[in-house]
Amino acid sequence: MIFVTLGSQRFQFNRLLKKIDECVADGTISDEVFAQIGVSDYIPQHYIYKSFLDRNEFACTISKCDTVITHGGTGAIIGAVKKRKKVIAVPRLARYGEHVDDHQIQLIRQFDGLNLICPCWDVEDLKAAIQTSKMEQYQEYESNSNIIIESIVQFIENN
Repeated sequence: MIFVTLGSQRFQFNRLLKKIDECVADGTISDEVFAQIGVSDYIPQHYIYKSFLDRNEFACTISKCDTVITHGGTGAIIGAVKKRKKVIAVPRLARYGEHVDDHQIQLIRQFDGLNLICPCWDVEDLKAAIQTSKMEQYQEYESNSNIIIESIVQFIENN
C-alpha cells in the first residue's frame, strides 16, 4: 500500500493529489493508495482519502504501507523513515500557493544527500520516482537524540 500524507498545515497540495490520481488511473500505480489530504480541495477519484487522521489512524496506516509519498516536511519524512518506509518526497512550492517559500527543496536535498529518501523535484516526474523507489535501497535513519542527551548530561555533571 502507498500512504500519501500531506501534513496538517493550512496549505493545499492539489498538484500532487492530481498527479497521483493520474498515475492510479493509467496503471503506473497499481498498489492500493490511501491519502491524508489535509486542507487540499482536490477530491481524489481513484483512491481512498480522508482530510485528517487522528494519531491512532495515522500510526495504523503507516504501519500497513510500504511506501509513503509526502511533501517535503521534516516531520513527515523523519516519521516515515524511522518506520523504515520508502519515502518519495515532493516539495511544496510557493508559486502554486503550496507554502510561503521554497524551503522544502533544501530539506529534501538534505534527506536525499543522506540517501534516506527518493526525491521527486516535480510532480511530472512522479512516475519515474515511483519506479526508482522500488529498485533503490535507502539508508536506515539513525537518530542523534541519544548523543545530544548524553552531551547535555555530561555538561550538567561537569558544571
